[in-house]
Amino acid sequence: MIFNSYTYLLLFLPLALIGFFFAARIAVRAAFVWLVIASIVYYGWWNPDPSQPWKPWYVLLILGSCLFNFWIGEYLARHRGTSRGKTLLISGVSANLILLAYFKYTGFVGRLIEQLGDFSFHLPNVVLALGISFFTFQQIAYLVDAWRGETEEYRFTDYLLFVSFWPQLIAGPIVHHKEMLPQFEKQTWKNHRWVDTSAGLTILIIGLFKKVVIADNVAPVANAIFEMAGGTGRPPGFLEAWAGAIAYGIQIYFDFSGYTDMAIGSARLFGIRLPLNFHSPYKAVSIVDFWRRWHITLSRFLRDYLYIPLGGNRKGKSRRYVNLLITMVLGGFWHGAGWTYLLWGLLHGVFLCVNHGWIFLRKKRGLPKVPKPMAIAITFLLVIIAWVPFRAGTFELGSSGSTTKALAATREMLAAMFGFHGLGGWPDVATQVVKESHALRACLLVFVCWFVPNTQQFMRRYQPAMDPSHFEDYQIGPRKWWQWRPNSRWFAFTLLLMLATLYQFDKLSEFIYFQF
Repeated sequence: MIFNSYTYLLLFLPLALIGFFFAARIAVRAAFVWLVIASIVYYGWWNPDPSQPWKPWYVLLILGSCLFNFWIGEYLARHRGTSRGKTLLISGVSANLILLAYFKYTGFVGRLIEQLGDFSFHLPNVVLALGISFFTFQQIAYLVDAWRGETEEYRFTDYLLFVSFWPQLIAGPIVHHKEMLPQFEKQTWKNHRWVDTSAGLTILIIGLFKKVVIADNVAPVANAIFEMAGGTGRPPGFLEAWAGAIAYGIQIYFDFSGYTDMAIGSARLFGIRLPLNFHSPYKAVSIVDFWRRWHITLSRFLRDYLYIPLGGNRKGKSRRYVNLLITMVLGGFWHGAGWTYLLWGLLHGVFLCVNHGWIFLRKKRGLPKVPKPMAIAITFLLVIIAWVPFRAGTFELGSSGSTTKALAATREMLAAMFGFHGLGGWPDVATQVVKESHALRACLLVFVCWFVPNTQQFMRRYQPAMDPSHFEDYQIGPRKWWQWRPNSRWFAFTLLLMLATLYQFDKLSEFIYFQF
């Protein structure tokens, strides 16, 4: 059940909301239990093979994972800082990582053995359990914090809701127990206001518009050009390759932004705020700034539970750069079990090292900052170049994936973008895989990313997500004419967005981050 489906929007979400408020009238715990049941139903709705009967194994997987980690967390909280606790912490984290590795990397290991040994080696076809990357990371963070003495005593119902709450279960944000469990404990949702309903619905519809009207309509441009680069036809030309790469950059931007908005909007309907996970990353003035704005909760997790434990910047400049590279390569591997995702992570690791090196050199020599428009343009181009292996990685995922095709697509796209196939213009009509006008419209959407306020800025008077005030462009200040408020004019605007979305609502497409 995906957010951009009639089943979710017209059946599941209304029933979950009605049941929640009826349960809350009975008892606080009843409301908690209802949300847990709704979350398990949402997760259990997924059937990896619709041609086969539904089986409960994946529901049992998430329930078993929660029970296992809750028990270990309770033990660690009582033995925090001790050697026994540390041993159990290592065992618990290892068990989580082994489970994640089994579901996510079995196919990759099988392909790697075949390539290295030059013989056929068949491992079982393991279906990636939905959302396992996200709920595994959340629970690893919980175990580490329990050992550090940073957790409270929670009821198992509360913990289960923290992990399984469906708006963030499948593709994030990666929530922290300190962000979610206090909201449940303080019952912030109990004093539900109509502004929560109107703000939540507005954010939900904005996210749906981004996904259905923008991302899904840009996707064919990127898909056609990357398929051509993957070997289905002639190599792409210079302008085609850039159009394909930028189109994919726009697609994943609005796809992920749309999902994030729908997650935040869905949670807000229940009076619950999720952490900010996306904040105009194409306005970033550096790669460092990009990772403060793109998948913010993943960046936070990698920093707090990987980069800093590796030593961070505490062991000298050389070790810092090594730690950055390790963190980003592993972050790329988390996104996908393939070489192209490793390459994407490595590229961003190198970019971050160069970025930090430039900051050090600029401060040491007293050099001026790069002008902001130029810094944004350079960062955007670097991010688009790195998106090429990331998008080509879709050729590598799955049991029938091909590493050769993924690497070939990456090589052909980058070669064309850097002019190795010539610097010619758009091809003749007879050889076009995408119309020039379609590609141009897709690429022009980058100006929307640069100059149109994002959802957080548009809704900022009503704090759609948890405290994003550390961003300079989010400061409250005087109310602008374009900022949302719960009145008839903005209701009409939201209704127009909804009608425009319904006009395009003729197909289902998963969010890109659902495959991770």
